[in-house]
Amino acid sequence: MDQVLIQRAIEGDERALQTLWSQHSPHIDAVIRRLVGDPDLAADVAQEVWIQIFRALPSYRGESQFGTWAHRIAVNRTLNALRRTRRIAKSEADIEDDTVAVDHDSERALLAASIEEAANRLSPGARTVFMMHDVEGYTHEEIARELGITPGGSKSQLFKARAKLRRLLAHVVDGLTPDTDPENVAPVF
Repeated sequence: MDQVLIQRAIEGDERALQTLWSQHSPHIDAVIRRLVGDPDLAADVAQEVWIQIFRALPSYRGESQFGTWAHRIAVNRTLNALRRTRRIAKSEADIEDDTVAVDHDSERALLAASIEEAANRLSPGARTVFMMHDVEGYTHEEIARELGITPGGSKSQLFKARAKLRRLLAHVVDGLTPDTDPENVAPVF
């Protein structure tokens, strides 16, 4: 049924586009809200995501379910939007007066930016599995089905993602720089 609907949507049938949106927007929009956090920004990002999904429809080959394909676009576009938003926020922060006191929100923003930067340094597969499992709450079986991999492959990617994130974020947790090898640091007693 989705194939016929998708073909009609590709051909410009507005009702088909509306039907695809109404069937898949609850899940896609929820993913975006979980990744973004801010409801207003999530609404803006969701609009961009749906525009991209509809523009990309002619490239949909049916190798995975439409929902899975749209989900991948949503995650990638949302992460891109978050990076863009953080770059803009950083530029604005650089322009602000340096005498402004650091408050709790800016510390959280710095932590979130550190985590985002570290997540961006993961391989695409590890980042996707990490986001789906640890951020969105998917099981390894669900991830395997959506990405066309085995549950063991999902577990392996998650293990690699967490290990690299631990290493990249060590400086945030215990004052190490990201490039410091923890094995060469003298223990603190």
